[in-house]
Amino acid sequence: MAANFVIGFGRFNGEPIGFVANQPLSLAGVLDCDASDNAARFIRYCDAFNIPIVTLEDMPGYLPGVDQEHAGVIRHGAKMLYAYSEATVPKITVILRKAYGGGYIAMNSRHLGADFMLAWPSAEIAVMGPEGAANIIFRKEIMEAEDEDAMRQQKVQEYIEKFANPYVAASKGYIDAVIEPLETRDMLLHALEVSKNKDDFRPAKKHGIPPF
Repeated sequence: MAANFVIGFGRFNGEPIGFVANQPLSLAGVLDCDASDNAARFIRYCDAFNIPIVTLEDMPGYLPGVDQEHAGVIRHGAKMLYAYSEATVPKITVILRKAYGGGYIAMNSRHLGADFMLAWPSAEIAVMGPEGAANIIFRKEIMEAEDEDAMRQQKVQEYIEKFANPYVAASKGYIDAVIEPLETRDMLLHALEVSKNKDDFRPAKKHGIPPF
């Protein structure tokens, strides 16, 4: 079991829905080996029984560390990417807050074939967090400033305005709509209704589906 990941079933208008979500109260909701395996099995289960998948995203990326590397985080993480990319059921993602790095791609992004990508105004979509990114990108300006803390805060805000917000991603077509939290249920109902009869043709598998 992975406490930093939540999976389960719910209903919208009486129809069963599979939910995949990060749990930011445990390890900030990061992706690790156990979370990836947990999600991959659940996604494939939903796909096998034609159950739409709703992904609620709030995570800072994959869990770093030697232990995860030795445990095979790349191999385990690839299972979730494969499960999402091969699933032909309706797939909808809502970015609630953090969506950083490779974890953003893995959590049913547009690049993995999400049918609808929604984001709250609080969403941060970037390679890494604003504080860490600003310290790297604007290091020279911060070091040369008379007040380093003030300059750092200024650059963090500049990074958020230019990169780490959902409107930049929406302008590039990675997000379909930036919605208010109160609109989430109505938008999910609309997205599920639109995508429930979609046709998703995939090439025949030469060697079958590999086991997990």
